[in-house]
Parts: sequence; structure tokens; C-alpha cells
Amino acid sequence: MYTLRTLPGDDVRQIMWRFAERFDLQMSVQSARAIARSTVAKLVAEGARNTHEWTEQKNDLLTAFDQSGLTALFMDPHQGGFIEGPKNFALALVAFELAWVDAGAATSSLASNLALAPIHEKGTPEQRDYYMSKCVPPQPGEDRQIWRGAFALTEPLPYVGVDTGVLCGKASVADWSEGEEPMLQIDKRGRFITNMDFANFVTAAVESKDDRIKGTFMVILEDTDEGVFDRGAPTLKMVHQLSSTRDPVLNLKVPASRIIGGYDVVDGVIVPKYNHSEIIGAVFHRTRIPVGLMTSAKLISAVEPVIRYHRNRFRGGDACTEGSPRFDKGLQINEDALQRLADVWASGEAGCSLAFGASRLADRFDPIEKAKEAHFEAEGVPSVRKQMAVLRKLKDQVCEFIDLEYTPEAERDQARYAELQSDTLVQYAYMEALAGVLNPGVKLWNTGEGANKMREAVALVGGYGITEDCPGFLMQKWTDCQLEATYEGPEAVQRRHLTMTMTSEIFQHIMDNWVKQMQAAGKNVPGLGGYVLASAMELWQWTLNHLKDAKDDDGRKLYHNKRQGVTFPLADALGWLLGPYYLATDVMELIEKGPMSPTLAEGLDDLTGFYKDLCHVQAARAAGEVARICTELVYGFNSCCCNEPSSEPGVRAECTGREDLAQFRELKAQVDLCMAGSRMAKDRAGNALAGVMIPEALDYPIG
Repeated sequence: MYTLRTLPGDDVRQIMWRFAERFDLQMSVQSARAIARSTVAKLVAEGARNTHEWTEQKNDLLTAFDQSGLTALFMDPHQGGFIEGPKNFALALVAFELAWVDAGAATSSLASNLALAPIHEKGTPEQRDYYMSKCVPPQPGEDRQIWRGAFALTEPLPYVGVDTGVLCGKASVADWSEGEEPMLQIDKRGRFITNMDFANFVTAAVESKDDRIKGTFMVILEDTDEGVFDRGAPTLKMVHQLSSTRDPVLNLKVPASRIIGGYDVVDGVIVPKYNHSEIIGAVFHRTRIPVGLMTSAKLISAVEPVIRYHRNRFRGGDACTEGSPRFDKGLQINEDALQRLADVWASGEAGCSLAFGASRLADRFDPIEKAKEAHFEAEGVPSVRKQMAVLRKLKDQVCEFIDLEYTPEAERDQARYAELQSDTLVQYAYMEALAGVLNPGVKLWNTGEGANKMREAVALVGGYGITEDCPGFLMQKWTDCQLEATYEGPEAVQRRHLTMTMTSEIFQHIMDNWVKQMQAAGKNVPGLGGYVLASAMELWQWTLNHLKDAKDDDGRKLYHNKRQGVTFPLADALGWLLGPYYLATDVMELIEKGPMSPTLAEGLDDLTGFYKDLCHVQAARAAGEVARICTELVYGFNSCCCNEPSSEPGVRAECTGREDLAQFRELKAQVDLCMAGSRMAKDRAGNALAGVMIPEALDYPIG
């Protein structure tokens, strides 16, 4: 048995989330936290969320972001920022800190970055430097206004939420004199557009309605352009009220140089370098991660308020004297209260581990993706189809690299590993396959299961949970989860994405190595839940391979993009596996690096014991969900003798099971056996919550 002395602090998080050596990131975290637990908390406590309008009171958020340096976080140093290189991880850390108090405030911080993301990912160098420099707060002595942007993809009903490939925003040629730059007429109506109250520019997705312009593209619109820049009516949303959201109407004349990424003129036709799908694909590849993280941050933020509520409950009455269990522990004398909170905490930790793992990968992937594009451009291979053909030929080298990546350093061929690690195309193929699963996986699992677990957190404070002054703003956080599940693509979009990426041979090879890694963890790190997680992964892989080849009783293929009753549940099952896997790797990082921290050396065994139990709890829950889903899919699309009438009335036919499913039954039995000890882990984690020390008061106001 171990003792959890205090709630984990920065010294723990920095090791687990891999930024103990990054002072710049630590300072960004402190800046975001200071704003979240002062300005943001004060706004929520004073009822600023009770109006749809963007008020002067809410505008204090923007000032705070500017003064703290968060507004400039997305920019490179030569544009006025302070972090060189990719910033996905930095933005994720800031989103975590802000969403700890209010996700609407986190959205406000990130929304201008989302507007700049199309320019950052696919804009010309001139577009990038011009607009990103404009969005940096003025320095002392500068006399200029800071610019803020909005990202206008979503359109009014019936287009909203249907298909990002369907656009009602239109573009035509307004003027095109010989020898001069074409002028475009852009007509765009937006729906649910963040930052519109104060946006100086909008990056909008539109489609050509003119034979002189080809296809779709994204374009930059400014509030001083000729025409109508109507910010529109406020969206009557019930959540994320600390972000500005309106339904704008834009009808503007702009130069063709505003087309994001530039354009060519071919036979008298304007041909944009990138269509709008290519741009939003590059954007959402990364920006979905912080949205998923917001939900998981709420779960961890709920732990302290729930503990405080439970300990103060039932302290009244003559029988409740100081020093008695009822006085000291309140509701925590009951096992149910402790174990349900352990479930909430485990889900939050798994979601955060997954999201931060995805954001670290995104930082590594950014320069590789740009190097890949430069390589193919130099080789004269502009066609995406031809690029994919080249990459497919590298499958063996990519799989060889993956095997070396997951081989212990002392055992791997370092020369060959370094050679493959320096191969741009090998690295691109590896990271692209992994990111293609992690990014939609974060958005799908974190927001979906996170919303369910946030409801549990609200329920744990009883009637207090539905009041405006509930400690930790739990009710507001629960309602905010509903938007996060929809924001930047609803759950069906993420499932659709996963059904196309999780079948990749490269990702399947990665998972083969995850299985081996977790089996080794089961042996070397007892209590982590490695065995149960590995067995669930094997069951999921077998089910995927079976369904790809299987047909139903009518002879129809089961794994098909139109059979969403097959593909979507399988995507959900994969989502369950991702979180505990990344949590397990984070806990192993803490076990390895924790002894080097002077603040953690004492009591580290207790801390890692608790985290191992949380991981075991989450791994067992994930394995149970995976087993349930896989069983329904494997048996649910096949007839069985159990369903056939018996020759003897009133007696069911004996079922011996289909012979071709014998391996599935063995794998499922293995999952069941590997559940051993998981409930004892939950007992220990719950008991630890009964003894953990918490501060006397919350570190931000409650009303």
C-alpha cells in the first residue's frame, strides 16, 4: 500500500509530458495559468458567460493575452514571437492551462491562431510574414493596432456540419485588365465563426462560380476591403461564452494576391496553388489536438474540487465530531465516491497523455513534411498521386525503421537506425501514418468519452453540480464539452478519418511494436496494466483483419466505407486503446526520470505506484470496451446455431462455436485473464484519494 501525499504538480507533469528541459514552454505555462486563475476565473465567477454578446468585460481577455505574450506564441521570432520552430506542443500546453478554468477562454486564445493557420501552413512567404507580424502586439514605441483574425469555413444551414467539401461561398472575377492583377468578388456567409466581433481579417473557403477561376480555394478578406464586411448576428450558443461567435455576411472585392498560397494563370484561367480541402487538411491535421485536450484538462481540474466537496459533506450533527472519520473524510468514507473519482482522473490523464503525445509528434512532423515537399519539388514530382506511389515503395524501409525505433537502444543497430532516421521520405511515411491516427483519435476519444466522464464529475458533487457557484465551475465545463465534441469536425468526421488511416500497413506495424512494448512493460513494470493493454490491442488487430475479409450472410463486404455500423465502432475501439497506451509510456518516463528530480526523489515510489494503478484502471476499462465492441462485430454479423430452432421443442440448439473464430475466442479469453488485479488497482487508487492533501482553498474564485 502507498500514500499519495499531494496532488501532482509541475515537477511531475514536466517529466511525464516531456518539457522539463524547455524553459520557454515552462514560462508559457506559467503565463497561461496566471491568466486562467485570475482574469478568466473572475469573468466566469462574475457571470460573464451569461450573455451571447462580446462585452467590454470579456474584452479584458484579449488584453491579458496580449500582455502575457500568449498572443505572440504562434509566431516565429522574426515575426515578433519568441519560440523558434513548430509550436503545436506549446499551444497544447496553453490550451490545457486555460481550459482548466474555462474552455471558451482557451478558444479565444487559439482562435486567431486558427485564422492564421491556413496562411502559416500553405501561404506564400510574403503572406505569412505580413499577416503574422500584424497579429503580434505592438512593442513599446510602436504606434499600430494589433490585428486579429477569424477562420471562416463553416457555412449556414443546410451546409453546416454536412461536408466540408460542399461550399456555398462563391468567387468570381470582378475586374481583370490586361497586364494588371485580377480583382475577385468574394461572397461568403459564415456560421458559428469565432472572433468575428473584432476580426480585422478573415481566412475564408470559397468555390469558383466563374470559368476564369478554377475550383475551390481559401482567400484572405480584410475589414477595409471594398464591399460588405458585416460581422453578423451573435450565435445564440449556450457554451463557450467567453469566446466571440457570430454569423458573418461578407461580400468583398479583393486582389487575387489574397488567394492563400498564390496562383498561376493557365490559358487565361486563375489556378490556385492549393484547393480549400488541401489547406484545411493541413490545418486540422494539427488544430484538432488542443480541442481534444481542452476536454481532458477539465477532468483533471475536477479532482480537487470534488475531493474538497466530499470531505466537507456531512460534517454537521452532534455525532460528527472533529477527528472522527465522518468529520475528516465526509463522503470519502464511502468506496463509491473514491472509485468513481479515480475513474474520472484516469480518463483525464489518459486523454492528456494522448493529446500531448500527438502534439509532440506534430512538432517533429512539421519540418519533415516541409522537407518532403521540397524533396518532391526538386525531383519534379508535384502530383500527390505520384508522391504516394513513391512513398508506398518505401514500406519495407519504414517498417525496418519502426522496428529499430522500438528496439532498446543498447540492442539496436545504431548505424542503420541513424541512416533511416535521416531519410526524409522514410520519416515522413512513418510520422504521417501515426499522425493520421493520433490526430482524429484525440478529437474523437477525448471529447466523446471526456463529456461522459465530465457528467460523472458533476454527479459527484450532487445538487451543487448544477449551481452557478459550483466549485471548479463543473457545470459550465460539462456543457462546454458538448461544443468541443463538434468543434473542428463532429465525431462522425473523426470516425470517418480513422476508418481510412487505421488500416494502413505502416500503422499496423507500429501497433505490432506497441503490443511487444506493452508485453515487455507487463513483465518489467508490474502493476502498469501492460499485459491487458497488449492483449486488447491484439484482439482489435485480429478483428480488423477479420472484418476486412469477411462478408455478411447476404454476401456483402463488411469493412466498407458505407458500412459505418462496422467501421465506426472499430474506430471507437481504437480510440479506447490510444489513451492508456500513451499514459503507460508517460508513467514509464516518470519511473525512469523521476529519480533525477530533487523535488520528487522522496516519495517517488508512492507517486509512481499511484500512477501505475491509474494506468491499470484505464487499461482495463479500455480492454473491456474493446472486447465488447469486437465481440459484437465478429459475432453480430454472422448467424449461429444458437439462433436456429432445435429439433426438440423448447430446447435451444447446443452451440459449439464456429471453428474459424477459435483464435478470436482465445484472444478474448486472454483479455479476460489479463484483467487480473485491475480492481485491486482501483481499490488502491481510491484509498489514496482519501488521504491526499489538498490546499485549504481553491486557487481561483468560485463566486
